[in-house]
Amino acid sequence: MRKNVVKDKSFDFALIVVNTYKMLVHKKREYILSKQFLRSGTAIGALIREAEQAESKADFIHKLSISLKEANETHYWIELLHQSAYLNNELHLKLIAQADELIKLLTAIIKTTKNRK
Repeated sequence: MRKNVVKDKSFDFALIVVNTYKMLVHKKREYILSKQFLRSGTAIGALIREAEQAESKADFIHKLSISLKEANETHYWIELLHQSAYLNNELHLKLIAQADELIKLLTAIIKTTKNRK
């Protein structure tokens, strides 16, 4: 059985998002931006899981495209949290690198699937 890299990476990213959210709420007392970050950051992996059970290639592409949108939105919240001084440079760079990697993986999977359609 092949390992699903994007599934594993999105789950690991979601764990970091959840832990970052807890830190933002408990230590920084930030509730609004962090909730949006939590929602979009955990939706990436959930949509990838949904795509695994897609009813067709079109459904698969659609679900992964929504996951890609969530990854882009998460990127936005990371930047906003950093620029508003809620995330330090180290955590910001770690989150951005992982979000960028997911965006690249999802983009490649979507393009490859469209080409094989």
